[in-house]
Amino acid sequence: MKISGFTMAKNASKLYYPIKEAIASILPIVDEFIVALGDCDADDTTLEEINSLQSDKIRIIHTKWDIAKYSRGTENAHQTDIAKNECKGDWCFYLQADEVVHEKYLKSIYQQCNDLKNNQNIEGLLFKYKHFYGDYDHFINFHGWYPNEIRLVRNHPDIHSYISAQSFRRIPNFDGVDYRQKENTFKLNVAKSDAYIYHYGWVRPPKLMFKKNLSLSKIHHGNAVDDRQKNTEDLFDYGNLSKLPIFKETHPEVMHDFVKNFNWKEQLHFDKNYKPQRPLMKHEKLRSRILTFIEQDLFKGSVYLGYSNWNIKG
Repeated sequence: MKISGFTMAKNASKLYYPIKEAIASILPIVDEFIVALGDCDADDTTLEEINSLQSDKIRIIHTKWDIAKYSRGTENAHQTDIAKNECKGDWCFYLQADEVVHEKYLKSIYQQCNDLKNNQNIEGLLFKYKHFYGDYDHFINFHGWYPNEIRLVRNHPDIHSYISAQSFRRIPNFDGVDYRQKENTFKLNVAKSDAYIYHYGWVRPPKLMFKKNLSLSKIHHGNAVDDRQKNTEDLFDYGNLSKLPIFKETHPEVMHDFVKNFNWKEQLHFDKNYKPQRPLMKHEKLRSRILTFIEQDLFKGSVYLGYSNWNIKG
C-alpha cells in the first residue's frame, strides 16, 4: 500500500500559512508529497520554506492561477485537482496549507488505510476538526464551523475536489471547470477516522488575518470586499475570545516554532464585556449561539442542520 500526500498554495508564507509544517506533519506516513505551487509574489518565500524540508518525497508543480476562468473560489479546487492528478499512491491524503496532523494520530491513520485498502466500498476517510481561533489557546466548536471533513480519498480519476476545495465528490465525465456543479455529482462513501485535523487558518497576527481575508475575498468574489474587512486600521478583530473554549492539550510538534512566535496577545480581546466594532461573524450571531446550545447541550454533540457532504459506510 502506498499513500500520496498533496496540497496546493499561493503566497502561503507571506500570509502566515504553516505550509511547511502541514507537509512535515504527514511526511512520515506518505510515500510522496505533491505540491501545486501557484505563481507567488516576489516577496513570498513559500518555495524556500518547502525546500528547507530537504525531503526527496516532495515534488513541486509550478502553476498559474486563473480566477477569471475559475471564479467563486473554484481555483482552489482546480489547483487541488492538479496536485491530486499527479499522485501515484493507492490513497491520496490532502492537507490545506493551514491544516496540520498531530503526530499521535499518524500510526492509526496509516493502519486504517491499510485495513481498508481492499474495501472498495470505502472511498475516503472522514476526519474530525479542531479550529483554532485568534491564538493557540482557544478554539471554536460552535455551529457553522464544520466538525468533520474528508481529507483522504482513493486515487480514482472520478474523485475531484469540490466547490472551493472544501471537500471531495465523485464527478464522472467532469468537464474540469465547474467545480460547483451539483448535477451528476455523488457524495463519497467514507469511514470515520478518530484523528483530528488541526486547523490554524484563523490564527495569525491581526494585520495578516486582514490581508488573508482580502486575498480570499478576491478569489471568491472578485474585487468585492467582505464587510469584515471594512476597517480603517487594516487589523482584523477576532472579537471576544473569553467566550471561546480553552485548548488544554498539546499542539503538533511541527508547530512548535509557530506557537513559540505568538506575539499579538495585546491585539486580542478577553474582556467578557467586549463587543467588536464590526459586523458579527456567523458564530457570534444569535442563531448560531442557539443552535450551538441545542447541539452541545441537548443533542450531546450531534450536529443539527449542519453541513454534510458524505455517506458514512464504515
